[in-house]
Amino acid sequence: MHTVKKTGKLAMAAAAFVLLAACSNTPAAEPEATATPVQTEQPAAGTPAPSQAPEPSAAPSAASPSAVPDEGTPPTALEAASTVMRALENGNMDTLAAWVSRDQGVRFSPYGYVDTENDLVFRKEDISGLMKDSEQHTWGSFQGSGEPIKLTFAEYFKRFVYDADFVQDARISLNTAEDKGTMINNITEVYPADKYDYVDYHISSIDPQYQGMDWRSLRLVFEKIGEDRILVGIVHDEWTP
Repeated sequence: MHTVKKTGKLAMAAAAFVLLAACSNTPAAEPEATATPVQTEQPAAGTPAPSQAPEPSAAPSAASPSAVPDEGTPPTALEAASTVMRALENGNMDTLAAWVSRDQGVRFSPYGYVDTENDLVFRKEDISGLMKDSEQHTWGSFQGSGEPIKLTFAEYFKRFVYDADFVQDARISLNTAEDKGTMINNITEVYPADKYDYVDYHISSIDPQYQGMDWRSLRLVFEKIGEDRILVGIVHDEWTP
C-alpha cells in the first residue's frame, strides 16, 4: 500500500517536472521567430546607398567653372571666344575693344577667304565708337554679284558679324572650321597655328526650307602671346554660289 502511494507520488512529480520543462522551453523558441524580421529589414538598411548615387553628378558642376578662368589665370582661346561672342551678341563694343590687339587691331572678313589687301582693319581705340560711325566703308565685294560691300559699321555688323544666334545655336570647335562653301578657307595661312588660335562658331542651318544653304560661321581669331589670347580677326563665312 505504501509502495503504490509512493509510486503515485513519483509519477505525479515526474509529470509536473515534464510540464515545467515544456513551459520553460516554449518561450525559448520565441526569440528565434523574432530574429527573422531582423534579417528581412537588413536590405532596407542598405537602401540608402542608391540615394548616394547622385553624388557623381557633382562632377559636371565641378567642371563647369572651367568655362570661366580662375582669378589671375589667363583665359584659354575658348574662354576668350565665349566672352567676345557674348559682347557681339549684346553689341557691347567696349568689351569687344578690351580684347582687341593694341598692335594689330582687328580685321573684319565678310567671307571665309581672308583678304589681307582689302579686308578692313580697325585699331583698338576706334572700336568703341564704331556703332555710331555714319561713314560707309567698302568691306570687299559681294560673292556672286561682285558688287562692292558699302556699308556703315552698324550695317556690316548686322549683315556680316552677328547675323545669326551664334551664342545659342552654334556648334563650337577650336582650330577646326566647317568648310561647306565654294570659297577657299585660308585662315591657317593668314593666321598660322604656331602663333594663333581660332574658335569656329558654326550653324549648319537656320531655315529648313533652304536645306542647309543658309549655314553661317563666325570665326574669332586670337593671337597667342604667352598664355594670353588677344583678338585680331573676326571672320564671317556663309554659303556662296
